[in-house]
Amino acid sequence: MRMKMLGYFAICAVAVFLLTVVTLRFLIPKLKSIKMGQKILDIGPRWHKSKEGTPTMGGISFITSSLIVLVGVLAFALVTDADLEWQKLLICLGFAFLNGVIGFLDDFAKFFKKQNKGLSAGQKYLLQLIVAGAFLAGLKYIGALTTVLTIPFVGWQWDLGWFYYVFMLILITGIVNSVNLTDGIDGLCSSVTFVAAAFFAVVAFYLSSLSTAICSALVIGGTLGFLVYNFHPAKIFMGDTGSLFLGGMVVALSVMIDQPLLLFLVGFVYICESFSDIIQVAYFKLTHGKRFFKMAPIHHHFEQCGWSENQIVFRFSLVTLAGSVLAFVGLIMIF
Repeated sequence: MRMKMLGYFAICAVAVFLLTVVTLRFLIPKLKSIKMGQKILDIGPRWHKSKEGTPTMGGISFITSSLIVLVGVLAFALVTDADLEWQKLLICLGFAFLNGVIGFLDDFAKFFKKQNKGLSAGQKYLLQLIVAGAFLAGLKYIGALTTVLTIPFVGWQWDLGWFYYVFMLILITGIVNSVNLTDGIDGLCSSVTFVAAAFFAVVAFYLSSLSTAICSALVIGGTLGFLVYNFHPAKIFMGDTGSLFLGGMVVALSVMIDQPLLLFLVGFVYICESFSDIIQVAYFKLTHGKRFFKMAPIHHHFEQCGWSENQIVFRFSLVTLAGSVLAFVGLIMIF
């Protein structure tokens, strides 16, 4: 079983990596030709102005690559009768894809308006709630969802009943949007998400979950392929198209192993990005103009403190690795 999983994992990761790199080779000049460039807000770091015009919506590359590879894997698995939870896999990938579609609509609206504002916050969140609700309903329909939360480290189980769905809707949309906020400097979202996906890959092999192994391989291949062009200085940005898709994938992976609470450890960087924004806005309003951070989200704060983009990417990835190790300890203590 482990050797079969390793074969699927390696093929998926390498195939998505190569397809992403090749796709970007042609996508970057195409996006430049239609002037699909990033607009930089005046309130951002002044040195980011040099990035204005860099092609965005690069997430299309790893989304399409993932879908192509998934179709091939499913076709092969169904023919060979592999031990694959294909319904669960399709629902999870469908959820991530629909989040990517929301991101695409947002990016396209920015392009159409010629500014860095696409869908309104209300429009985007409503769409995300609908997609998250459909995701939970789909998993419930195939019997892959319960209302029981398992607490890491101690193994306590807590049946939340109907409140489970409220909790999960908040958690799902919160994490997806937090991943979106992390995409603020070259290579950050890709690198942090690569580490998170690597954690879920380790867990997949530990639990002998073929579907989780395939799903994590798609993310690993996609983020590594994208980093070839996205590492500082970035030749392309993933846009909301890519970051919302990756957010959906991270959430889906946690649900596939039935451990959504591990997101608080694995996704610690994502959560810090969101809370730094919330704290900044609240503090600004309460103090009538003062700022808690030099700039938010928090990666911009560290930029203002003198950290280079590569230093931030490396250190945030290390924090994610530490959170992942802690999460794995919490997991093995309950199995």
